Amino acid sequence: MDFKEQSKLFKQTFGLKYEPLAISFTNDEVTSGKYEKTSICRALKLAAKGESFLIDENVSTCPGGSKYCGFTEVTSHDQKRRLQKFLTKGEKLTGSIVSFERMQKLTTEPPTGLADRIVMTPLDKAEIRPDMILFQCNPEQACRLISLDTYWDGVSPKQQLIGALCNTAISYTIMSGNTNVSVGDWTARNHQKFDTDITFVSIPYERINNLIEAIPLCSAGEAAAIIPEEFQPD
Repeated sequence: MDFKEQSKLFKQTFGLKYEPLAISFTNDEVTSGKYEKTSICRALKLAAKGESFLIDENVSTCPGGSKYCGFTEVTSHDQKRRLQKFLTKGEKLTGSIVSFERMQKLTTEPPTGLADRIVMTPLDKAEIRPDMILFQCNPEQACRLISLDTYWDGVSPKQQLIGALCNTAISYTIMSGNTNVSVGDWTARNHQKFDTDITFVSIPYERINNLIEAIPLCSAGEAAAIIPEEFQPD
């Protein structure tokens, strides 16, 4: 099943409002996609509506996005202090430099230096193998995706719920190999005006074939649930 077929299957099965996104970290030259100044969270929203982006250190406009997606790193005392001040006094998303440090340290390290660029595109337009698929969906669709993702092994993936959207929706899954469910961060949701019911579900591409194979077998996909008589309500 090629990328177009996978995308069609996902959209038909789950009734997705937005395009499932193919996200790839690569050092290869890629020519398709907009190469323009943008933030990661803005690109996520526009790509889900059909656009494609090539993002590197030169066009990433958000310092946080550049850090969490591995283009840059905090290397000096002054950079650290500016970041602490921004998160606690500017965005006001964490109450102190201590809680900020915990948030930084208790998650997977960002993919620093992993790749020169990120390709972000609707799955049906993907030209290279994705590293992960990102679904922007409602909670019911998220529930179905997680049920299908865990259908074969029954193992709940370790989650990373809090943190920057670019971290929880992209980098955490890239570095951990875990499927993740995130609600993003308030700054990104508010500034980009994501739908109020949007949930971000990130699935490593190496898990996608098993998820697809579960669709006809699992009631979260297309299988009809059979309720034994003794379990039916009176």
